[in-house]
Amino acid sequence: MSVPLLRWDVPGPYEVVFTTRHGGVSEGPFESLNLGRRTGDEVERVDENRRRLCAEAGAEEQHLTLGFQTHSTVVNRAEAGSRGAPGDGLWTDEPGIPMLALGADCALIAMARTNGSEPALAVLHAGWRGLLDGIVDSAAKILGPGFAALVGPTIGPCCYEVGEEVASPFRARFGDGIVNDRILDLWTAAEQAALDAGASTVDRLELCTRCRADLFFSERRTGRPRGTHGVLGLVR
Repeated sequence: MSVPLLRWDVPGPYEVVFTTRHGGVSEGPFESLNLGRRTGDEVERVDENRRRLCAEAGAEEQHLTLGFQTHSTVVNRAEAGSRGAPGDGLWTDEPGIPMLALGADCALIAMARTNGSEPALAVLHAGWRGLLDGIVDSAAKILGPGFAALVGPTIGPCCYEVGEEVASPFRARFGDGIVNDRILDLWTAAEQAALDAGASTVDRLELCTRCRADLFFSERRTGRPRGTHGVLGLVR
């Protein structure tokens, strides 16, 4: 069975793909391409899902790199085969190291150096905490100005109701229009964060993880147990 992927056509020697929940072997609330081991799924199934993803993306599974995500602003340099270093972002300028960031409502963001300098790429897991605290800025300082960014599948401005403790700092950072009747527009916040950090272009897939039960896992929609989808990137 093939793994359906949402590909980013970004200039440069890059392969960047966003997954859906389809194309894997997991069952029940993890059906079917669950990529997160800590979700409660069977480890063997998650490993097979990751193997299938890497095969579809043309990446070496033994070099796959993942971090231990904690809603931080830490962006680590990817090391081939490294698993579990604390951080919510990975970056590399070394060809052939696939990096994977996971989510199930939080913004998944890819950033690619497109300013003519040495190719470099970053993938981020950006929840509201990480976005406010500056994870996009952390990656931008590494890549330098003139990068391109893509905001992948993320809970949308149709569904993300937040309390005032979240709404207030987002209004202060991104303006009053970022929250409308307690609904936070995380798509626009992620886009603006990238532009403020020096992006030359920012694209958005505008796919709501909570609405699209046919395509994505969602913490807000189902709670736990549930799977995670992801963004995988590598420099060719």
